[in-house]
Amino acid sequence: MITQEKALSIILEESVPISSTEKVSISKALNRILAMDIVSDIDMPPFDKSAMDGYACKILDIKYPMEILETIAAGVNPSKTITNGTCSKIMTGAPIPNGADTVIMIEYTNLDGNNQVVFTKDKTSSNICLKGEDFRKGDILLSKGILIKPANIPVFATAGLLDIEVVKQLKVGVISTGNELVEPNEKLSVGKIRNSNAYQIIAQSQEIGAITEYYGIAEDTLESTIEKIEAASKSCNIILLSGGVSAGDFDFVPDAIIKCGFDIKFKSIAVQPGRPTLFAKKGNIYIFGLPGNPVSSFIQLELLVKPLYYRLLSHNFQAKEIQIPYGTSYHRKKTERKAWLPIFINSQGIAMPVEYNGSAHINAYINANAIMSVEIDIGEINKGDLVHARLI
Repeated sequence: MITQEKALSIILEESVPISSTEKVSISKALNRILAMDIVSDIDMPPFDKSAMDGYACKILDIKYPMEILETIAAGVNPSKTITNGTCSKIMTGAPIPNGADTVIMIEYTNLDGNNQVVFTKDKTSSNICLKGEDFRKGDILLSKGILIKPANIPVFATAGLLDIEVVKQLKVGVISTGNELVEPNEKLSVGKIRNSNAYQIIAQSQEIGAITEYYGIAEDTLESTIEKIEAASKSCNIILLSGGVSAGDFDFVPDAIIKCGFDIKFKSIAVQPGRPTLFAKKGNIYIFGLPGNPVSSFIQLELLVKPLYYRLLSHNFQAKEIQIPYGTSYHRKKTERKAWLPIFINSQGIAMPVEYNGSAHINAYINANAIMSVEIDIGEINKGDLVHARLI
């Protein structure tokens, strides 16, 4: 067995980023990987503009009544120059007229009997957004390799772009193994269970942006397993099998992977759940043999497959990990493997356990919003101890 950290290191060392890109509209760019630097073609703001509704004037005139020259709406170019004793009514976002160096808030003004503006406070900020104070023409606004989030979308529009270059999505092939499996719509008979793993793996893969194809259930024979792997190898970048990776009489996945020409890099990890996790490579195709228990496959996809996926897209993936206090105590007898447990981080920022009956209990994750690691050789966690949590 190797450690989880060593397994991830091997995966990242073996991965070679792809270079294929495509153009998509910004309305379809969410959760894609940016393949170009976004460079501003303008200063922002493109002109000095008012930060609020008020009156544009000279700061030295705010102690005196001021004559109103005009009203400047957003999007309208001022036609008057501010001189001593004058001002222009101005709306938020409108250009600052020549001669003005201040905008006084409309809430802090009155009109006197001569319809002149009187400032009712002793002092004011300038309330002007200066040209280029956010960024300058030629500045890099977003760097290639980022995962595009909602906050990035308006940046594209600000840079004058409706179409952007992104890395092409990877295709992930999903295969389940086991004679005991039937599809969810099929009637159960004695000894059969519904195939939940495939649909969990598909959902997790789609969540990170992959195009998925399901190749069905491989029978517990070497021939059937080879057939499924070869079919997926024709068009997939990553192949994910679940089940058949242990040392049982009907666990044919390792042999099938070898016969399909893949080089196995590791096949056992000192982690719980997920010890019998296999990783192999053939050219630019990567294959994982994930455990058959749904929690195990869920955890190892999050810990190992996800970083590979983003690595192939040239994205520097960083998991959302935090240190938080544990809300109760924890004990385990066996400490030779790193453990991952489902937890719920409550509104007080404390990690609380959820009911969890082992690696087949996928329902436990309905109420979990993170997983907590317990390192090798650690058997006790006391209430209040800081624990390492990974948000999911």
